[in-house]
Amino acid sequence: MVAPVAGRQEAMLLALIADHDADTRRMYAEFLTLSDCLIEQADDGRDALAKVFSRQPDIVITETHLPGINGFELCALLRQDTATRSIPIVMVTGAMLAGDVQRAETAGADAVLAKPCHPETLFAEIQRLVRLSAELRERSRAARERMHDQVTRSGTLLDRSRTRRTMLSSAHTRHDTTTPPITPPALMCPECAQTMRYVRSHIGGVTAQNSEQWDYFDCPAGCGNFQYRERTRKLRRVSV
Repeated sequence: MVAPVAGRQEAMLLALIADHDADTRRMYAEFLTLSDCLIEQADDGRDALAKVFSRQPDIVITETHLPGINGFELCALLRQDTATRSIPIVMVTGAMLAGDVQRAETAGADAVLAKPCHPETLFAEIQRLVRLSAELRERSRAARERMHDQVTRSGTLLDRSRTRRTMLSSAHTRHDTTTPPITPPALMCPECAQTMRYVRSHIGGVTAQNSEQWDYFDCPAGCGNFQYRERTRKLRRVSV
């Protein structure tokens, strides 16, 4: 018995048989019904296409030379639509010519069998393809779940990073003061060698953990204003 398809109320596999020959359809339908399959039939390509979209079968069995839309065209159309592209397709051909096999595979057939095709052979191929299709769906589901978990974790880490940066930024106040954390040094004017007067300090930097201090001085002799950077210990003239 074929494994039941998830979500089907009858817990039975639904197979669509598309063949212009009524006797062939009846032979396959009787055997598959005895194998606990549900059967939908179509005698031309257009009817088969409509029933695939309306019934969403678990597998499609089609001959190559269907009237209306042939088997190759039917297969290609089903592969082009997102609603039907994952349905396994078995194509049955009257002549196993290399060209026909290649054309069937190019159209998207999962298996190509030659007429006359015994029902037992067809059923074995159906079992294999449905099992493979179920495994692929499970792998796809697991991959989607892993991707969702990765996106969720990435979003959580990003939110934490943003929150941390916001907290650090808001905790660090950039300001001017005359009572800085680091006591300003006594500096001599680089031009007249007189002791300069301390004016103020600016506390800045990126974060509280990476703060910087700039001390500002002026020369009593009128040589100008100067800035001293505590981190680099460099003095330079500035304009006020």
